[in-house]
Amino acid sequence: MQEAGIQSSTQNSGAEAIIRAEKIEKYYAQPSQNRVQVISPTDLKIVPGEILALLGPSGSGKSTMLRMLTGLSRPSAGQVFWHEKPIADAEINVSIVFQSFALFPWLTVLENVEAPLQARGVAPEERHTRSMRMLDTVGLDGFESAYPKELSGGMKQRVGFARALVVEPEVLFMDEPFSALDVLTAENLRSELLELWANRTMPTKAVFLVTHNIEEAVLLADRIIVLGRNPGHIRTDFRVQLAQPRDRKSEPFTQLVDYIYKVLTKPDVAPAEAPDQQPRVRDQRQMKYQMLPHARPGGVAGLLELLLDKGGRDDIYRMADDLAFEIDDLLPIVDAAQLLGFLKIEEGDAAITETGTQFANSEILRQKELFRDAALQNVLLLRQIRRALEAKSDHTVPEEFFLDLLDEQFSEEEGRRQMETAITWGRYAELFDFDAARRRFVMPDALEEGVAADGGNV
Repeated sequence: MQEAGIQSSTQNSGAEAIIRAEKIEKYYAQPSQNRVQVISPTDLKIVPGEILALLGPSGSGKSTMLRMLTGLSRPSAGQVFWHEKPIADAEINVSIVFQSFALFPWLTVLENVEAPLQARGVAPEERHTRSMRMLDTVGLDGFESAYPKELSGGMKQRVGFARALVVEPEVLFMDEPFSALDVLTAENLRSELLELWANRTMPTKAVFLVTHNIEEAVLLADRIIVLGRNPGHIRTDFRVQLAQPRDRKSEPFTQLVDYIYKVLTKPDVAPAEAPDQQPRVRDQRQMKYQMLPHARPGGVAGLLELLLDKGGRDDIYRMADDLAFEIDDLLPIVDAAQLLGFLKIEEGDAAITETGTQFANSEILRQKELFRDAALQNVLLLRQIRRALEAKSDHTVPEEFFLDLLDEQFSEEEGRRQMETAITWGRYAELFDFDAARRRFVMPDALEEGVAADGGNV
């Protein structure tokens, strides 16, 4: 899969696109005649019959992309087409569900839902009938006279859905519509949305969902696009082949979640193809080196201690907010702990494992032992270095040998960064020492013996 500024969405290429973006980009001019590029030239299609999810880190241009596709913002270059007509010249029929509910507090529930129909000049009797029918569809029958201040967050968002759907849009756009809700309410609304979509109760042909929740995207979407940033660009675009309803605990589901997580957290590495989403037996002969997260053992220990204080489980994004961390700074530490088997990612939360609990509660020497066991079990590169040292008669191996192996999978720069992380982990776990002068791995005892035999000079 190509990693580039321009990437076509080839899925459903046989279907006529409702909305088609051709090399659209967004940038802002600067007094110095330079410009700030927000989104690089991008091709994208929204076709009938699918829920399309757009994922990406903060600053990747997700909401900017949504505004350009809906006609709310003009691209700096390129063109957006509505049924192959330039969107500026076409009569488009889209609706948007916002994260913040965006209801008129002085209007009743019914009046809020009627508002877009009134703006379109629909007669009072017809807009009342259509609005009441839509309120019934989203489960708000009997609340038409209530005001927004009388409703819970979930009910307010139902009003938002009803208001968006009452105009019978061809494409329903949703900008993180569940992120302001509690977990249970959000889960209920997702299930109801899928039920409306599956039963064709929704008067819409396609759904475009902007989200930062990986599991939400895999749960709902027929197709997922993951954006990179600086500037925004498509990193991967693939179909989700899992049948509905989807099981969060199934292996294909968790494989997809892991794949997207790695695409989001490894911006310098070209993403692999999406997994085939079919259970398969792992062939160890085809094992590749894992991407080692660039995190220190001390950071892993600190993260696990914080999780224990929170009962052993916490939402990753909430944890980052509590620590005043950027999420991109915390994710490598989370990824490292997960790779070592010290925590698991479950439904968007980091949950500490039994081994992780033991590690966090142990003294430093015991922590080193547990880290060493976890590293040898889970990290192929560290296991290979240790075995090579044990096999050599002088118990030393040149660093270049392993850099050559890494070169088959990583760029030269990333290969060296991987080696630096491996050295840090291996030294901490006392798997080996590293002679920086000679760029050689050595067994801990071998380095001490070499110093003694050389009179202190290695």
